[in-house]
Amino acid sequence: MLSIPGSLKIFIATGSVDFRKSHDGLAAIAEHVMLENPLSGNLFVFTNKRADRIKLLYWDRDGYALWHKRLEQGTFRLPKPTENAARMEVSAIDLSMILSGIDLASVKSQKRYRRPAENRK
Repeated sequence: MLSIPGSLKIFIATGSVDFRKSHDGLAAIAEHVMLENPLSGNLFVFTNKRADRIKLLYWDRDGYALWHKRLEQGTFRLPKPTENAARMEVSAIDLSMILSGIDLASVKSQKRYRRPAENRK
C-alpha cells in the first residue's frame, strides 16, 4: 500500500487525462491546466475517462516519480468538483479512501477544529 504523509498537498485534476501521457505530459497538465508548480513536491492525481485507472505524479528531489494503478473491476469515485475548477485539493486521508474504493460522498465526517490558514506557520 502507498503511504502518504498528512502534510502533503494533494491536487486532483477534475478532467480525465489521456493515459498515454507519462511524466512530462502530466507535469505539463499540472503546470498549465491545474496552475500548480509540478516541482513543488505536491502530489498530482489524474484519472482516465472510464475512471478505472489512476496516476499519481510527484517530484522526488531529483526527478519525477509516477505511481499507476489499474482496477480489474469497478471505478475510482472522485469527489464532485466545483464548477469550472481545473483541480481540487484533497487530504491524504481522502486520497487513501479513494484508492481503497470508498466513495467520499457516502462518508460522514465529524466537525473538527481547524486553525485559520493565515495563523499557521
